[in-house]
Amino acid sequence: MIRHLANNNATLYIDGFTEKEFAHSNIQHCTVNNIPFPQLNGLVLPVLGIDEQGQVKQYYPIGKTTLTKDMISELPSNCIIYTGTASDYLRKLCEKTDRKLVILFERDDVAVANSIPTAEATLQIAMEQTNKTIHGSTVLITGFGRVGMTMARMFFQMGANVIVAARKLADFARIKEMQMRPVHIHHLHEVILECDICINTIPYPILTADLIRSMKKSTLIIDVASAPGGTDFEAAENNGVNAIHALGLPGKVAPITAGDIIASTITEHLIMNN
Repeated sequence: MIRHLANNNATLYIDGFTEKEFAHSNIQHCTVNNIPFPQLNGLVLPVLGIDEQGQVKQYYPIGKTTLTKDMISELPSNCIIYTGTASDYLRKLCEKTDRKLVILFERDDVAVANSIPTAEATLQIAMEQTNKTIHGSTVLITGFGRVGMTMARMFFQMGANVIVAARKLADFARIKEMQMRPVHIHHLHEVILECDICINTIPYPILTADLIRSMKKSTLIIDVASAPGGTDFEAAENNGVNAIHALGLPGKVAPITAGDIIASTITEHLIMNN
């Protein structure tokens, strides 16, 4: 993302990354204490944003730095703060300082683009963690949002028997049109025993202890929902079911693509708002 922005003629002040070298005149290493906040058009946080203590995780090497209300107040009034996800602390901080906050992972353009590496990585996990082909396996996908739709399409194209759990009648119609099998999210008990793989995309308790007890022991659960996920992982462990909470897949398996997605979105957004 840093390289992408610099190649688009942005001047970057980066805090952290002291173990990385960037051979670009637009990139300047600094610390949070000497960032020229009054000159900034945008402030880009890591995808996890700021925690409830105001701390920001750093990488290369791993560490932490702290952003304070006074620092945010120094930003120009038209400066935009970008984050992947937003804690209550960050939301309130932006409200108190009257600064615009853009939560990237809540945007359709980012979420749809990110759904592709997420689905690819989930498919990779499924292939590595099972001893059967995806072709012919019965795969349950809970949720038919931006990630769930891409996930369902990819597993269907691999020859899986795909069941999609949703709530809306319009989603049921679309699932049928895509030649997949719909089930209401509250009726998972009707299909759970059939499933070889369960993929959850909903950050809400979905794969409960009762459902997990009804699964085959060989069923694989892959939960891609943001923390804490939608799976009772303790129940899965107690019942001998392999459950994986697969977080941050785009950045882990396709970091160049993930960085380009975020950087392109920020570039376009800044151009439109300045």
